[in-house]
Order: sequence, then structure tokens, then C-alpha cells
Amino acid sequence: MDFTKWIKGSVTRRSAEHHSAPLPWLVTSSIEPAINPVKETSQFVADHAEHVHVSLKAISEAVNELTVEKLAELVAPTAFNKDLHYVDGGSLTVQYLLVVDALNFCFWPDAELEYENLSRGVKAALEADPTVLDADKLLWTSGDDVQRLLGWDRQVPLQDERARLLREVGSALLQNFGGHASKMVEAAGGSALTLMQLVAQLFSGFRDHAVYKGHQVFLYKRAQIFVGDVYGAFGGEGLGAFWDIDQLTMFADYRVPVVLRNMGILSYSDELVAKVERKEIIPAGSEEEVEIRACTVVAVERLREAIAHKFRGTGAQLPHAIQLDWWLWEIGEQNRQNHPPHHRTLTIFY
Repeated sequence: MDFTKWIKGSVTRRSAEHHSAPLPWLVTSSIEPAINPVKETSQFVADHAEHVHVSLKAISEAVNELTVEKLAELVAPTAFNKDLHYVDGGSLTVQYLLVVDALNFCFWPDAELEYENLSRGVKAALEADPTVLDADKLLWTSGDDVQRLLGWDRQVPLQDERARLLREVGSALLQNFGGHASKMVEAAGGSALTLMQLVAQLFSGFRDHAVYKGHQVFLYKRAQIFVGDVYGAFGGEGLGAFWDIDQLTMFADYRVPVVLRNMGILSYSDELVAKVERKEIIPAGSEEEVEIRACTVVAVERLREAIAHKFRGTGAQLPHAIQLDWWLWEIGEQNRQNHPPHHRTLTIFY
């Protein structure tokens, strides 16, 4: 199937003034509403959680300390770290971001490996060879190629899985978009939700979901972060202009739950606290793991609502969930040596 023709034929671009209106989600069905399934299914988990709790009181206290000046900093175009990433204002930036986000998971088994090693490593490789991320090259990626791409001096955790995911990216881009990630972004018609769903449909490694108490839960960390990165890298303009960017959630990972626990917004059961502190592996898809991630999504949504309530009518620009994610993640990065341990799950999803 030619996804470019399919999406262009089924998605109508909406103007910015309609950013809060429902969109008929035609990616999967002409009658399915454009509700981000991450929000809806994460709320189900939070409503039934046994191991993780979201404190509305702590959210209120955190928002009370938030100033107009800090709010302006959160929503500034500079909130996206362009020093950490390759940003040239063109299609190569999109190609770079898709590759980085395809590899953006599970660094913790190597205590010295962090996201910045990935983003800066791929940036350096691209600057040395502008063809290194061409789809026909990704199609033949080996484990050793992943290591070279990052400039890492030893094997990267889940290296062969990372290589497989890059081959998947190369194959799907060649099949559907002439090898260009930027054409995939254009095909989404300016809709963040459409692009998120398209990424999840095209690349199986981005289909981040679980089954919790018999209900399918969508978390889509890397699919959403790709859309958010495109938005941030282009400052919400050009290829990064999405009229429904406010419908994305935060990106559920390891770092932000630690920050929210430190703020008192998230609390864990005694049993879960003990497992995290022992650095015990928490299985992917287990109730505890799903609750940590889904409750993090819900907590940031409630935080966003509390901020909107406090600053409504002041004329202040209100942050999207992804901007709150960048803020919280940066706090976690800056304090990672002092913060308590994060939960440990061996997975390709985050």
C-alpha cells in the first residue's frame, strides 16, 4: 500500500484555530474519533492501579510554586535542546530524529550510556557523512554498525535489537516514502495524532502497548516523542507545524517517574519501592510496570490542567504535555546522580 496516497486522501488539514476540535481519525477508520488512545487507556490504569498513586494535592502544591517567568521558559522555542541534536532546518533533521527515536530505549544496562551519547553520537556520524542515515544503508544495519553510529567503544545494550529496528525503519521508508522520513511527516497533513498513528502502524518497534487487567493500554512513547521532536526541532513551523500538538501526552519512560516521586506527585506501594531500590528487574507488561508508566502520563495531564486553571485569563501561553515532559526530563537529567534509582525494565519501547 502507498501510505502517502492513503494518508493524503483521508486526512484533511485543519487550521490552527480548530486545534481543540475533534478530528475524524481516518488513519484507521472514517468513523473513529481522534482521541489520543494514550490518554484514555492510561486513565483506565490510573483508576484501577494498586501499586502507584497520583497525588492531586502534590500537583496543586507544585503548581502554586510555578511563576509566570518559569512558565514562559517552559513554552519558549529554546525548550528543545538544539545543541544536543542535529538540526539543519531541512529533511535531514527529520531523518536524524527518526533514527535517534528508533534507538531511544533501554540505556541503563550500561551505567555510562545516556541519551545524550545516542543523540550526539548520531549527530557526529551524520555531520561526518550526510548519507549515513540513508534508508538504503539503514536497510543493512548490523549490530556493529549501531555501535559505530553511536561512536561507542563497546557493545550497546540490546545492540542486535537496535540494528533490527533500524533495518525496519529503512525498509518501511523505502517501501512507502522513497526512503525519506520527511515525506512521512508531510503525509500526516499537519496532524500530530495522525503522524503518531502512522509511525506506530509502519514500524512495529514503535507499537508500545500492553494488556492491563484485560484492557489494551497504549503508551506509544517513541512514536509520540518522534512527533514531539519534529515539533521542537522546527519550532512548531514548517515540517514541525501540527495543529493538534496539544493532544500528545508526555513520553512515559524511566526518568520522569523519578522526578514526580521526588515531587510527591507519584507514590509507590512499599513492595514496589523495595523492588525499585533493590534495582530488581520489573518485567515489561507487568501490572507494576504499566502502572508506573500510565500513572506518569496521567500525572502530567493533571499537572497541565492545574497549570491551565492557575494561569487562565492571565494571557500567559500554556504548555503542552510534551513541553512539561522536556522540563521534567531535564530536571531528572541534571539530578540523576542524586536522585533515587529508577525502575528497571528490559524493553525496546523506552
